[in-house]
Amino acid sequence: MALFSNDPDRNIRPEHVQDPSQSPALQAIQSPTEHGAGPSHQPSFASRDAGAYLNQSSKVTGKLTFEAQARVDGQVEGEINAKDGLMIGESAVVTAQIKATSIIVAGTVKGEITAIQRVEIRPSAKVFGNVTTPKLIVHEGAMFEGHCAMPSEAVREDRKVTVFPKEERKMAQAAAQKQA
Repeated sequence: MALFSNDPDRNIRPEHVQDPSQSPALQAIQSPTEHGAGPSHQPSFASRDAGAYLNQSSKVTGKLTFEAQARVDGQVEGEINAKDGLMIGESAVVTAQIKATSIIVAGTVKGEITAIQRVEIRPSAKVFGNVTTPKLIVHEGAMFEGHCAMPSEAVREDRKVTVFPKEERKMAQAAAQKQA
């Protein structure tokens, strides 16, 4: 039997397989954030750069541990631990406890989220659960239903804020104006 014939309908042709990193949806998610946080301040989460990638057809139940950057676009139930950055893509539906260095959410997450550096909730995201992180970014249009906790003072010594009682604030402002 020949692979090619004069009949075009009978010719066997390989299907075009699109590189997932060239997807318009993926490129939109990877775009720099607003408020001046460009690529140098944000981890790259292209599937080609990720240590692990779970695509839209993936369904995982259990405990996932990632040693490098990871991207999830499928469904996950259980627990996710990432030693580096974690990207929850627009098509992802995650019902899990999530712990990572930094986390970007563009899909749906139900569960606790804990990040050492930051959590970013993109406009397409729906987050139902508590978030613990020193830095939280919630974009306009995102849905966040839960509580946010910041690490204790011992962990955040470099971010101390001094709050003066109202009378002391007025005196401090007056003193600052006199010095200027």
